[in-house]
Amino acid sequence: MNQVQRPVSRLAVIGLVLAFGAAAALLAGGLGHRAGWWHFTSGLKLAEWGVYGALVALAVSLLAAVLTWPDAARKRGFPLALVGVLATLPVIATAGYWVHAARTYPVINDISTDLDDPPVFRDMPNPTDHPGESFAAKQREAYPDIVPLMLAAPAQQVFEHARALVDERGWSVVAADEVDLRIEATDKSRLFGFVDEVVLRIAATPDGTRVDMRSRSRLGRSDLGVNAARIRAFLDDLAARNRDR
Repeated sequence: MNQVQRPVSRLAVIGLVLAFGAAAALLAGGLGHRAGWWHFTSGLKLAEWGVYGALVALAVSLLAAVLTWPDAARKRGFPLALVGVLATLPVIATAGYWVHAARTYPVINDISTDLDDPPVFRDMPNPTDHPGESFAAKQREAYPDIVPLMLAAPAQQVFEHARALVDERGWSVVAADEVDLRIEATDKSRLFGFVDEVVLRIAATPDGTRVDMRSRSRLGRSDLGVNAARIRAFLDDLAARNRDR
């Protein structure tokens, strides 16, 4: 006797379609702005709807998984429901990180190792001054480890290593002055391509070299901790490179 084949759960199919649609919306929002297809506000709105879609997809897929569990013998589609659940996780995790960062880090977007005399952006399209004490106070509280890097190596060598690290990171060099020992460059966020500006100021000292670094975001009020993380990682790598050679 032929066994009657159970129908595929519509909920499982709907959840899967919603999950992939949500992921596509998040990616399209960022990559579309990076490609110049739309303004960043439109990209953020599209990404926001992608997150909402992922939450709905998660709920639908979980319900479908319960209704199609192999032992339930109701409808087929448990593998589809499981894939739907898994497909929502990267979108929800990304949104969760953004929310966590927004609540954790201060609402500032300009970080400097020298708050008394911040390195100056001379060659950027909009070379504005440092925001001042209001930002400085928040930075001191949130990032007490962001301080000048002191090295025993000669300044010219440090400059060459710094320039090499900038190139290795794929930053776009705006200016590199071998006389004043200054480097200005830009970096882009991976998804949306938001531009952050970086300036390095290298100076000889009686004991070696002092390196100051400033990193700021062109857009937004909060950088979600990105600029401090960039400075921290770059100076750690620069220190390691000058210890190894």
